[in-house]
Amino acid sequence: MTGRIFVGGFLGLVIVLGAVLFYTQVYAFYDRVEGISQIDLQGQPVPVTDYRGIDASTSPLKIRGCFTVNPEVFAAIPAASDATPLAAPRWFECFDFAALTRDIDSGAAIAYVAGDETPATGSTYEILRYVAVYPDGRAFLWRQYNKTE
Repeated sequence: MTGRIFVGGFLGLVIVLGAVLFYTQVYAFYDRVEGISQIDLQGQPVPVTDYRGIDASTSPLKIRGCFTVNPEVFAAIPAASDATPLAAPRWFECFDFAALTRDIDSGAAIAYVAGDETPATGSTYEILRYVAVYPDGRAFLWRQYNKTE
């Protein structure tokens, strides 16, 4: 009988700790960001509308944003060749990284390097902020690591 109590208690503890771990990874460290009226594009402010985003102070890679922009603003900026959107939590529905990746690869959306946020120390990586823009003005923002070796 004591073995059943121990196993039942142990399984209950595992379920509770698993739920806490899931919550902290998927929800706890993200902050919703709304109402941003401009983004920085290589040092220049660019007006945006309908900004919805998430960010976290725990990692520079957690930023994601969905907004509308005038695509003509990006006409003089060269397209990025290494843009790979990162997954967002499922509850942040406007950022579909799989569809965005397919559209960048097919040319339906064009990705641009919006800024370099690499720390000034001598690191072997860079942190770049990317914006992918569709011809109709839908745009998406994220950061990613790139090796610099």
